[in-house]
Amino acid sequence: MAEFKVKIENVVAFVSLGKPIQLHKLVNKLENAEYEPEQFPGLVYRIQEPRAAALIFSSGKIVCTGAKSIEKAKEAIKIVVNTIRKTGVSLPRKYRVQVENIVASTKIKANLNLEDITFQLENAEYEPEQFPGLVYRIQEPRVAFLLFSSGKIICTGAHTIEAIHTALKKLKKKLESIGIKVKPVKE
Repeated sequence: MAEFKVKIENVVAFVSLGKPIQLHKLVNKLENAEYEPEQFPGLVYRIQEPRAAALIFSSGKIVCTGAKSIEKAKEAIKIVVNTIRKTGVSLPRKYRVQVENIVASTKIKANLNLEDITFQLENAEYEPEQFPGLVYRIQEPRVAFLLFSSGKIICTGAHTIEAIHTALKKLKKKLESIGIKVKPVKE
């Protein structure tokens, strides 16, 4: 079976440090930090290498978004925790980083008739006046696909790279069961 060429677009990961962080004090000690509690309860801290944004909450939870791999998300969280520690905040040395969501894209050689697909797949939603893609959800692994008429496919909601490939295999089987030839693009 042809393997899909998958590009990771975004990894969202988080850590709960179990220690409160005083954000109003932290914002003055960090460059590239934004904190406007009237608009958003977390402090936004951007780092350049790896390129990512951290949302730091007073509860001690840190959410990292924008990383292009699981490894880079973990590296970004480590950098953010160490940076906060350098400002004098006492944080645990050991913590577990959890992946919340991986967004990945791929492409197939096909012009998809999204309207036809909507009527043939359960759990498919297509409202072109609101969004140009068809939304198709599967339960195991629990992911959502965005299918576009060009053949571009976005997969969101996965927690592992393996789950993305498992989900894509299921999508391929489902599309082929309704008469669509699925040929992954190998670029």
